[in-house]
Amino acid sequence: MAAPPISQLLASASVDLTLYEALYKYFHSNPELSNHELATSKTCAEHLAALGGFTIHTNIGGHGLAGIFKNGPGKKILLRADMDALPIFEKTGLPYASTVTAQGADGLPTPAMHACEHEMHMACLLAAAETLIKLRDSWSGTLIILFQPAEERGTGAKAMVDDGLYDLVPVPDFVLGQHVMAMRAGSVGFRAGTIMAGADSLKITLFGSGGHGSQPHRTVDPAVLATHVVVRLQSIVSREVDYNDVAVLTVGSIQAGKTENIIADHATIRLDFRSVSLATRAKLLSAIERVVKAECAASGVGKEPLIEVTRDLPKTVNDEAMANRLESSFRQYFEGSFDADIPVTTIAEDFSILGTSQGVPCAFWHWGGIDPALWDEKSRQGRLLDIPVNHSSGFSPVIHPTMKTGTDALCVAALEF
Repeated sequence: MAAPPISQLLASASVDLTLYEALYKYFHSNPELSNHELATSKTCAEHLAALGGFTIHTNIGGHGLAGIFKNGPGKKILLRADMDALPIFEKTGLPYASTVTAQGADGLPTPAMHACEHEMHMACLLAAAETLIKLRDSWSGTLIILFQPAEERGTGAKAMVDDGLYDLVPVPDFVLGQHVMAMRAGSVGFRAGTIMAGADSLKITLFGSGGHGSQPHRTVDPAVLATHVVVRLQSIVSREVDYNDVAVLTVGSIQAGKTENIIADHATIRLDFRSVSLATRAKLLSAIERVVKAECAASGVGKEPLIEVTRDLPKTVNDEAMANRLESSFRQYFEGSFDADIPVTTIAEDFSILGTSQGVPCAFWHWGGIDPALWDEKSRQGRLLDIPVNHSSGFSPVIHPTMKTGTDALCVAALEF
């Protein structure tokens, strides 16, 4: 007898999402920054344990955790969610908005917010775990549920692998993950091959010669130098990268001095750039170094700038064979709400390290969280860019149908393999 279709299986094992909505709101109100996800990780572990049948390992690569559910012979499937929040002051106006102040990476107090919907990722993964356990008579194999720390710093996946993740859990046959995006809620987007760019972050220290603000002629002002560097950097992508290629360069932070009447002796620029091809990445790195050093020379600086890599994320590539199977399953389940050819995005992830470090194929997709009524209204007005996006203080996806879509997508993917 043929196995029932996945849609029929999921309809027979639906879970009450009320618990997961409450959990989502808890996570949202209590965000924890990268490498500080202690309470978040503990909560995930407690809820996973309450489902029964999981062997749970905690404190992997920091606050990472993984649960193993063995259900007879068969493939080993790893489903992943990330846990960390961002140093952003929330302005959504939600009744469960974060008012948390946390310690930032620089050791200073900073507001914290789940502005990238990692709280939705966690809630959906736990709901999917419950669903798949209810359906355990319909599949055979090993389910690995993984909660990853420090995705926003691009270090969490590698930290878990380096800390012996695969000494604790079986090496999976397939690795699956997903991300909420500023797309219409209920929609799912996917593509074979490269779906997300790689990302690199740099900290650039420019050295000047400080002094009294009233006597700039006796100094080399690093603030002025930094502004020239920033302006010049903006021409790299527009004037040096082929317009058919994918590349972005953003300066996210400039710091120089502490008060108005003192010219500092150094300035710091923190920048981020994205690329898909290795050749373009190399071109961007070379151009950044060239611009920085040339502007230092033009300002008469006697000390070489210090350029440090602070983050390095690989591009995310969906395995072709997995993509073919997922496209068929997603299209059948989500019908007109599924897009199998979304554009490559310059948003980046470290998710794929969980698979590529072991030579295991991966697949990653996006799903929407924007209120359908708002999306449709802005679409009619031609003003979709007005909608707040990931990493913005006003990003506030609707809980429903986002949660059900994310839960179903994980279950459909897991059952397909």
